[in-house]
Amino acid sequence: MGWEPGHLLARCEQAIWRNPPATAPIWMRRLLHLVRLAVVLARDVVQGQLTLRAMSLVYTTLLSIVPLLALSFSVLKAFGVHNQAEPMLQRFLAPLGAQGQEISRQIVEFIQNMNVGVLGSVGLALLLYTSVSLVQKLEESFNHIWHISQQRSLSERFSRYLSVLLVGPILIFAAIGITASAMSYTVVRDALAIEPVGQLAESVGQLMPYVLVIAAFTFIYVFVPNTRVRFGPALVGGIVGGVLWQSAGMAFALFVAASTKYSAIYSGFAILILFLIWLYLSWVILLFGASVAFYRQHPEYVVAEGGEPRLSNRMRERLALAIMSLIGSHYLAGRPAWTMRQLTQRMAVPMHTVDIVLDALEQGQLLVRTNDDPPAYLPARDLGAITVRQLLDIVRSAGEDRFLNPAALPVSAAVDRVLTRMDQALSAAMGTVTVKDLAADPVAEVPNAGSDAEPLRTEASVRRQA
Repeated sequence: MGWEPGHLLARCEQAIWRNPPATAPIWMRRLLHLVRLAVVLARDVVQGQLTLRAMSLVYTTLLSIVPLLALSFSVLKAFGVHNQAEPMLQRFLAPLGAQGQEISRQIVEFIQNMNVGVLGSVGLALLLYTSVSLVQKLEESFNHIWHISQQRSLSERFSRYLSVLLVGPILIFAAIGITASAMSYTVVRDALAIEPVGQLAESVGQLMPYVLVIAAFTFIYVFVPNTRVRFGPALVGGIVGGVLWQSAGMAFALFVAASTKYSAIYSGFAILILFLIWLYLSWVILLFGASVAFYRQHPEYVVAEGGEPRLSNRMRERLALAIMSLIGSHYLAGRPAWTMRQLTQRMAVPMHTVDIVLDALEQGQLLVRTNDDPPAYLPARDLGAITVRQLLDIVRSAGEDRFLNPAALPVSAAVDRVLTRMDQALSAAMGTVTVKDLAADPVAEVPNAGSDAEPLRTEASVRRQA
């Protein structure tokens, strides 16, 4: 009975998500966190969000690959290094074998036959938009992974993305040219002839593809999401994604070499099908590495249930009282103001839940954020003038508008009397308790607000900056 698959799965799940005892060694805690992280990442892949967005990126890639490469090709042509575009494209399509060389040759022919001069202003604008659309779609996918609903403005996208599309190829080929010129020096060649320097250089050369891919992935994870991504988590995601991508390329090359049946079944379409499969696999790996970076920076999201957490009314009120007591405590003591990341780490709850409550308190004019990066939160009014009843009313009414509010929901007289008695009982129970009373509680004092806490600023200075 105890070895039934369902019962065994429940036992394993309970063992994974049960918190270890306080006396557990540190290695056990880290091993449990790695197991939980693996379960969460597998759940994200199985549930289909990463795969669906990867398929969307494959479709966008097919539409934008020629305009995107044409834009980079025109920039490289101005510097006289446009002939290096095809070898780089061939290296990307190397897992496809000889068929990859055929695809890269056809793409380069499309680019060379494209005459930008006859497009006109409208055609040139469409060309630029098509080139940017791929990065825009990638940003939307990354924002979904990072639980970010706000996107960059259209003007900011064009300025940021076009700068990368135009300057990026120049920097890449400049680095390649510097490396090639350095290797041509006699001193360098003589040094490489000495052992073990030559063997070490050979080993570094074999690892260089991994290093370049990891660096590219890390840059993408830092640059693309519309949030502040720390370098450490981005590097971890880049290492995981880069190693997976290089290893997947080797495995896919073996698969292509052994898949002679595809050519027999699909004939000329076999090249296109294998190209689509490799594109899809590449995007899945890139998004998987972004998930690793996200969970590394936000371990509070490594939970048993997936999706955005939904706060109950009781938890929303409890979280609001805790946030106001922490912010008020630091404000009264003259200590550094709290940022959202510090509050998230202090309470060990997902960032999205803290963001919901902070927005409600800010809309209710109980908190104000500074202009720092990242912004910190300070009381918007005198803490002694904010009653607990006012705080609870603001949290309870958050999200109401003129179409969805108590006045728009008719109730019977009996229900209305019950609600009135509840409000009166709450007012009587709270009395004159203020947020200052909560902030003065020694329990609210926290010895460490985080290493990157910003210096405390007065309300007047924040209002002047705003």
